[in-house]
Amino acid sequence: MSVSASPAPKVIRETNFAGLAPSARGKVRDIYDLGDRLLIVATDRISAFDVVMATPIPDKGRVLTQLSLFWFNLLKDAIPNHILSATDFPAPFDKFKDELAGRSMIVRKTQPLPIECVARGYISGSGWKEYLASGAVCGIKLPPGLRESDKLPEPIFTPATKAASGHDENISFERASAMIGAEIAEKARSITLDLYRRAGAYAAPRGILLADTKFEFGLLDGQLIWIDEALTPDSSRFWPASGYHPGGAQPSFDKQFVRDYLERIRWPKTPPGPDLPPEVVAATRDKYREAFRILVGHELD
Repeated sequence: MSVSASPAPKVIRETNFAGLAPSARGKVRDIYDLGDRLLIVATDRISAFDVVMATPIPDKGRVLTQLSLFWFNLLKDAIPNHILSATDFPAPFDKFKDELAGRSMIVRKTQPLPIECVARGYISGSGWKEYLASGAVCGIKLPPGLRESDKLPEPIFTPATKAASGHDENISFERASAMIGAEIAEKARSITLDLYRRAGAYAAPRGILLADTKFEFGLLDGQLIWIDEALTPDSSRFWPASGYHPGGAQPSFDKQFVRDYLERIRWPKTPPGPDLPPEVVAATRDKYREAFRILVGHELD
């Protein structure tokens, strides 16, 4: 665990609590199993091209957690979510509340669906590559002649597998149904598109286009529950509406500065991730904080 020299909140690349080992460390989150609950800690790690960088981004974990809490609350009438508390940590974790504060959640443990539920309102990223190759995304035929970043006639549901390492794979709705069952797949598609439309309608008058986003759902006693994170710069493409010009990639509120730097230095996109220069760290931190401020309506505490 690294700590910044200033009195600002600690910068945490990895949690290391004495005598307590996480059950899993993801690219960003450290997860502790509490029986029927989980403690999820959003660290300040940042990944690019599926590799975790050596340098953390200050405030990133707090942005991810607090923005997720905002969306979970705003859209709580659409679907139940897994949040139990973001302030009360059970023993022995209460001894580490200074490190956990603002970046951690106690959540219900569910059986996660083995697919990622993606909604796209614009053609970009892996969807654009697939469209160029086949004129379709996840088996959904799209109009000919679309440009990169064009708005789609209507949002589409494009599920993906969860890769343990490397890239997730876009799959058809039929394959998703075979993996999780037709009834659950129908529910997941419906709620994914509903959440996407509602979040997009909230973001648009604030000057942000929600190009696409990824949701995670789990099952608890047969009920579909919204889990993981919610509409963050890590799980979504947020574009500034003022700079939107279809026909190419768009500026976005995410790790764009990191990706651009890695391309400039011709990093081979294989582990380990390199150190990031201070100006790239600062610019990326500012982008995450700016997304939070615009969407939530105040600065990150």
